[in-house]
Amino acid sequence: MSTTLPAAGKPAAGTETAGTEAAEAEAAEAAAGAAAAGGARVEFRGLRRAFGTTVALDGLDLTVEPGELLALLGPSGCGKTTALRVLAGFEQPDSGEVLVDGADITRVPANRRDAGMVFQSYSLFPNLNARENVAFGLRVRKVPAARRRERAAELLDLVGLPEHGDRYPHQMSGGQQQRVALARALALRPRVLLLDEPLSALDAKVRAGLREEIRRLQLSLGITTVFVTHDQEEALSMADRVAVLNAGKLEQCAAPAELYERPATPFVAEFVGTMNRIPGRLTGSGDVEVAGVRLPVDGPAPVPGTSGVRVLVRPENLTVAADPEGGATVVSASFFGAVTRLHLDLADGTRVKADLPSREAAGLEPGARARVRPVERPVLVEAGTA
Repeated sequence: MSTTLPAAGKPAAGTETAGTEAAEAEAAEAAAGAAAAGGARVEFRGLRRAFGTTVALDGLDLTVEPGELLALLGPSGCGKTTALRVLAGFEQPDSGEVLVDGADITRVPANRRDAGMVFQSYSLFPNLNARENVAFGLRVRKVPAARRRERAAELLDLVGLPEHGDRYPHQMSGGQQQRVALARALALRPRVLLLDEPLSALDAKVRAGLREEIRRLQLSLGITTVFVTHDQEEALSMADRVAVLNAGKLEQCAAPAELYERPATPFVAEFVGTMNRIPGRLTGSGDVEVAGVRLPVDGPAPVPGTSGVRVLVRPENLTVAADPEGGATVVSASFFGAVTRLHLDLADGTRVKADLPSREAAGLEPGARARVRPVERPVLVEAGTA
């Protein structure tokens, strides 16, 4: 039996093709890494998507800046997950466009969009260990085995699981599985990272830790990230900007502090944080009178001639003082460490919440009479009485 050896300096038959594929895979990986390093610009232009008579997206216009973490926030059915799935390529819009760095990808198949996605359910392959799960996409792209192992090790180290490479999903906690899913999504150095409520299945302590970890990784990698959540605390603590959706429409997109302090609409004011609605009266000078205090109106006021309005005031923007002659009655007090939340009934029967430093709330027991006043600052108003 004889074996024919390749000529010196010339690869054996088949080796040249394999080597070319490997080289192309490595070149593609390097190119993807270079593209991801700068972060991609994502644009939703006039997106509309309906499911029968239900309109999930109703003309959505939104831009995600390069390297930004944008949270899509809103109640169930508002369209946030549909928007993410359209960006991922899992849904096709009825009309409108999706652009990445100016290129229209609306009709590009999902597997060619250069996006990494982390699902709520993790979606790890149960028959693969952590290292193999992370390297799966690299294997599909025919990246050489040595490079796959190296890249998987790098990413497991990046997400804090350097010793978990040989463990299978059933041998890991939920938080550990989610870290592996995140590492797998980053393995191909995607231009855009998509997170679909990835923390909702975890307990509160693990969720808080992973929030910080995801944000740290996103900042260090500079990758453009779109994060879907219904949890306002997650959105406000993690995102550069938060886009609040309601019934398929964008209500407001702003930095967390602006969104909280200056909500553009009553819906945003109600959905983000806690909001009191207190009866008030518009004055002739354009101010509103509430609880004996005149305050400037922030944003559009109700139509001229409207006298009875509801004034939107955050719990921390109410002052409460014990006063036997006061018009409010303390109903209950909830202690949260440094802050105590009081529930009070005003003279007209309106129930309000007020957040006070716990040392100031010490004497305000249920049944006590109190004086409630809003802090003097601009407020949102809406038509109608509370």
